[in-house]
Amino acid sequence: MKRLLSVLAATTILAGCATTAPVETAEVAPVAAAEPVPAAAPAPKAEIGAYGFDAAGMDTAVQPGDNFFEYASGTWAKNTPIPADKSGYGMFTVLDDLSKQRTRGLIEEAAKDPNSRIGAVYASFMDQAAIDAKGLAPIKPWLDTIKGTTSRAALPTLFAEAAKNGVRTPFAAYVGQDDKAPENYILSMGQSGIGLPDRDYYLKDDAKLADIRAKYVAHLTNVMTLAGEPNAAARAQAILAFETEIAKVHWTRVDSRDATKTYNKFTVAQLAKTAPGFDFSRMFAAAGANGVNELLVAQPSAITGIARILARAPMSVIRDQLLVRSLDGYAAVLPSAFDKENFAFFGTTLSGTPEQEARWKRAVSFTTGTLQDDVSKLYVAKYFPPETKAAADELVKNVVEAMGRRIDGLTWMAPATKARARAKLANFNTKIGYPSQWRDMSGLAVAGDDAFGNALRSRRFEYAYDINKLGKPIYKWEWGMTPMTINAYANFSMSEIVFPAAILQPPFFDPNADPALNYGGIGAVIGHEISHHFDDQGSKYDEYGRLADWWTADDLKAFNAATAQLVAQYNAYEPLPGQHVNGQLTLGENIGDLAGLTVAYDAYKHSLGGAAAPVLDGTTGDQRFYLGWAQVWRNKLREPALRQRLLTDPHSPAEQRVSVVRNLDPWYNAFNVQAGQKLYLAPAQRVRVW
Repeated sequence: MKRLLSVLAATTILAGCATTAPVETAEVAPVAAAEPVPAAAPAPKAEIGAYGFDAAGMDTAVQPGDNFFEYASGTWAKNTPIPADKSGYGMFTVLDDLSKQRTRGLIEEAAKDPNSRIGAVYASFMDQAAIDAKGLAPIKPWLDTIKGTTSRAALPTLFAEAAKNGVRTPFAAYVGQDDKAPENYILSMGQSGIGLPDRDYYLKDDAKLADIRAKYVAHLTNVMTLAGEPNAAARAQAILAFETEIAKVHWTRVDSRDATKTYNKFTVAQLAKTAPGFDFSRMFAAAGANGVNELLVAQPSAITGIARILARAPMSVIRDQLLVRSLDGYAAVLPSAFDKENFAFFGTTLSGTPEQEARWKRAVSFTTGTLQDDVSKLYVAKYFPPETKAAADELVKNVVEAMGRRIDGLTWMAPATKARARAKLANFNTKIGYPSQWRDMSGLAVAGDDAFGNALRSRRFEYAYDINKLGKPIYKWEWGMTPMTINAYANFSMSEIVFPAAILQPPFFDPNADPALNYGGIGAVIGHEISHHFDDQGSKYDEYGRLADWWTADDLKAFNAATAQLVAQYNAYEPLPGQHVNGQLTLGENIGDLAGLTVAYDAYKHSLGGAAAPVLDGTTGDQRFYLGWAQVWRNKLREPALRQRLLTDPHSPAEQRVSVVRNLDPWYNAFNVQAGQKLYLAPAQRVRVW
């Protein structure tokens, strides 16, 4: 399309052809008066503002070149409170609330059928009184299994059973693609074993984190006390000490996102030598992966260290950790005292959220998580028309083509590498809206009066589904998100980009908005996901989705020089006093923002076909494009949530994501940004990657 998404479903005007008959001499009937011609229906309007942007949310007292986030969204940020049941609020949460409301309606409609499985799962979670009445009886058999494990030799079997139940242990094992042979599934294993979000929470000398550690011990104490366990305070301190030792051997998040460092193939025999003292063969056999000979280990030294810690830690502490993990992991379907205690720590202490979500919202999430595809089918049928999918397909096509033109125009990349990059782009699989096929969930038993049983059976069902992938062809149709999810993702080994139905709505995507807003919104998100395949990690995967060396040494040198500039730029941001953005941790996402916005802008300009964009309400097309980007990142966080994200999240905070525009020449021209303004960068300092 020359003008993207100006119309989703065009009105077809059929001009009928008249035929002339011979004139008859018979009497002619009188001609009826002409029917009045109905007035043309008014053109559909954008859902937000005059053309797709909420101009009332701007703060035009701020210069765009000083703070583009405040300029585009300052009034919105000042006047929009964070709801009591949220750690933050923004465009993603607005759509998530809408998605939950719609899904609730679908679930409650389905529940009118007394035989509805969806209705049964929803009802089981909503009946808090029934959950309270059962007490800990539903989980008692599993807790007894934990308490009854006294032999260290039995730990591998216990950990395998915990994994089936969806309870975290010191080793995280899962089935995924082999990055160097992506046509094969392989068992993978990584570090685990801590209850706080990251190793820094245990090891960093910081007053705020020290306070969280103290409150974590109080939480562990409270959980064991509620479960009727004696000496809870001392046992909680022992769990913290145990986890602190594990945190010391954990890899950092920066190292753990490095695709090269984390690809380590071991035979089971080699793993046993690398991490002596723990019987991995026994654990794999008990986990249903008895025939496994090779596996990938993400952080070998951490696995070695954890095995040594397990060999010397008191069995009572290992059991206690698993006990608390189980009670926390199932808190939502246990008596309300456990649920409230769980939220008080993980919701309020860690994220700053004052109130828990309404029970119905959590019931929607629980039902969707239990019967994902059954609920998803209902949502897609009602809320994702074929016209939206077709328009999104066209938009993706335009942005992919723009990425191809960017590759062709690179001056720092060798021709042979460009050809491989082009081939990689051509091999992309784009998934829009929902999967091409649905999973059969009929084998999962559910009951309307058994919330805990539904949760337990669901986790074991999902575990069996994943472990049974071993030895089978890759499920290329499979999705990692439901259609109701407000997000998108790139999968390197699958060579795919995926956009769930629910993100294809305003402010990201509105068929009646000005095209510049759509390109700056969902177009930049599409560009972001495309460019993930060419970021600091995605670029390590070739046109077949294999982790492989396919760049020349000079290509890598030029690429790394540019990305080092981006790391330094983001390291300088200080969203909280003394706490900076981690430029290395967020590098992949920052490249995605920079390249995605660059590519989407090129696609927008190409869509105009050489014509000038109209001026709407005093804004140029280029201005609307960048305002579209800023609008989708309207977001605010509570301080504890921001602190946690700065330590753990590979995404930069919203204001810094918006500020990526300072690297883009057209933004300077669009808003007349001048030297001396806070975001201004001299042309030589602007980071240019793709």
